[in-house]
Amino acid sequence: MIIDCHGHYTTAPKALADWRDQQIANLNTPELGPKARDLKISDDELRESIETNQLAKMKERGSDLTIFSPRASFMAHHIGDFNTSATWAAICNELCYRVAQLFPEHFVPAAMLPQSPGVDPATCIPELEKCVKDYGNVGLNLNPDPSGGHWTSSPLTDRHWYPIYEKMVEYDIPAMIHVSTSCNACFHTTGAHYLNADTTAIMQCIQGELFKDFPTLKFLIPHGGGAAPYHWGRFRGLAQELKKPLLDEHLLNNVFFDTCVYHQPGIDLLTKVIPVKNILFASEMIGAVRGIDPTTGHYYDDTKRYIEAAQTLSADDRYAIYEGNTRRVFSRLDAQLKAKGL
Repeated sequence: MIIDCHGHYTTAPKALADWRDQQIANLNTPELGPKARDLKISDDELRESIETNQLAKMKERGSDLTIFSPRASFMAHHIGDFNTSATWAAICNELCYRVAQLFPEHFVPAAMLPQSPGVDPATCIPELEKCVKDYGNVGLNLNPDPSGGHWTSSPLTDRHWYPIYEKMVEYDIPAMIHVSTSCNACFHTTGAHYLNADTTAIMQCIQGELFKDFPTLKFLIPHGGGAAPYHWGRFRGLAQELKKPLLDEHLLNNVFFDTCVYHQPGIDLLTKVIPVKNILFASEMIGAVRGIDPTTGHYYDDTKRYIEAAQTLSADDRYAIYEGNTRRVFSRLDAQLKAKGL
């Protein structure tokens, strides 16, 4: 089974974006609407949005199952207040749940949290519990920078985040550390802010002692870990200067990397530097990079091609990346698949 651990609902029907635009237009007059019940999207509209997009690409490229969460750039936690985010997250999570119900063999949901700058993360727990208990979510997306590019929150290792970590450990559910839209003109959302955040998350984990407090906590760092694999020697050296254990012990029992790296040399580097046991297959298909690479004639985000072509990987390595590691990290997904006899 080829499991894509990083998928977003980037092709949702236009009615969703229209509703969001109305919500933003009425931030100062929420009594004018819109209300969650005003959003009307039929099952047929959901089917069309998936069958002609993500599912078509999955069949074309040979992947079987996608862990599916709301569109990352749409999270935009910096907009409005907690109530704004709570309503928006609930709507987006319900849509991903409905997609998973319509296509249970191909999609399983992961949750967006109703984060808001300066608000206690504990306020996210009711939505997280609903998504796990009622929707069967197997993962969540945690935004380390709800301010949208201004980094006003505490580091991920700070006790500020502990209410969410305690719930993650209770449910044995991993978090993809994924920022949202940048409202800071210095940082392009997908070209800079995303990759900066990936790199920042790694360094924060190196600086702190988070995994001593939460030895079973699991973080997935997307986009191949940002700059981390390319600068692994720098991170090893900095950890040494900080009197931390070797990264195999300090980091790699808890931190994992996906394969959203859109060229062969990048995947080759990732799979040489990072242990195979820490790499999970992903494509973020129909996401940040949607075009065709003129040097290969294939889509940049057809990442399965790079895994197949990586000369240092054995058949066992590819199984681990495609399926085994993801089932180990996403234990709730593994339990769901075993219940289906898979």
